Amino acid sequence: MNKAKLKYTWFYPLPILLIFMSLLLGPSQTLSAGDYALWFIQWMLGTAYFDAQQFSLMQNIVFNIRLPRILLTFMVGAALATAGNGLQALFRNPLVDSYVLGISSGAAFGAALALSLSWLSPNLSAFIFGVCAVALTYVFAQQKHESQTSLVMVILSGMIISGLFLAGLTIIQYLSDPFKLQAIVQWTMGNLHQASWQKVQYAVVPITVALMGLYAMRWRLNLMALGADEAQAVGVNPKWEQLILIVLVTLCTSTSVAAAGIISLYGLFMPHIVRMLVGPDHRYSIPANMILGGSFLLLIDNFSRVLLSFEIPIGIFTMLLGAPFFLLLIKTQRTAWA
Repeated sequence: MNKAKLKYTWFYPLPILLIFMSLLLGPSQTLSAGDYALWFIQWMLGTAYFDAQQFSLMQNIVFNIRLPRILLTFMVGAALATAGNGLQALFRNPLVDSYVLGISSGAAFGAALALSLSWLSPNLSAFIFGVCAVALTYVFAQQKHESQTSLVMVILSGMIISGLFLAGLTIIQYLSDPFKLQAIVQWTMGNLHQASWQKVQYAVVPITVALMGLYAMRWRLNLMALGADEAQAVGVNPKWEQLILIVLVTLCTSTSVAAAGIISLYGLFMPHIVRMLVGPDHRYSIPANMILGGSFLLLIDNFSRVLLSFEIPIGIFTMLLGAPFFLLLIKTQRTAWA
């Protein structure tokens, strides 16, 4: 086993440990983590620590409230981190993620439109408008007399498209009735408190398919990170690979936005943390982003649930972490942009 593989073998048991710990944590004022640990022992071994009614109540909390939220959080974190890693490889720029390119804002607009109209599927609507956002970003970034699209123009176009879709999201909020407005506002803050088994079922297939596709492309990402000419020289069709990658990334992002709302900048800073741990080789960084991306977002969600007496939307935490990191990257990458 080489050194790169040894670096992240300890990542594999991390999700299991975090999921188990997360099942014991919650905002309950009457039952502590120790009580739920005793419940788990009773559930596993049949010992009698709690009466039947108390045991049934705790079982309902664990399996119908906490577990679907934990699984959804892990899937969303893995999807956003891996999508950010793929986009940074595609554009060869560490400042790129689905939020910067407008995919998140387009998906947010689509999902909010579906929530306001009730008859649209949030997942389908989020995916359609996410694709529209990235297509518009590419169209406006194209230069007539240049064979390749400028990375700076892609990022600037993405920010403009993102602003347009966020303006559309604001219009939807303004026109929605108070009941739907409350749901949309809570959802735009990246709140996971409405996680359910139904949302897990909606999200698990598209996220799994997208992650499997990105995992299969991990060695191609190394070639694409070298540039279109270098990739084509070794027999890889860069345009076809870029199209597949964009579809997979959009599927990851749009499904995450539809299921959990806007979790800003997570796909920007998480790939950098992973890159510091396992290096730039995408054969290792892609699976590491799946594992650590899901685990770290789950850790953040645990803090949002238990830090205060009320729950803090997870999107606020990721913005507080991501915004300073984004500014730091802009400062350190200034010479490359000149």
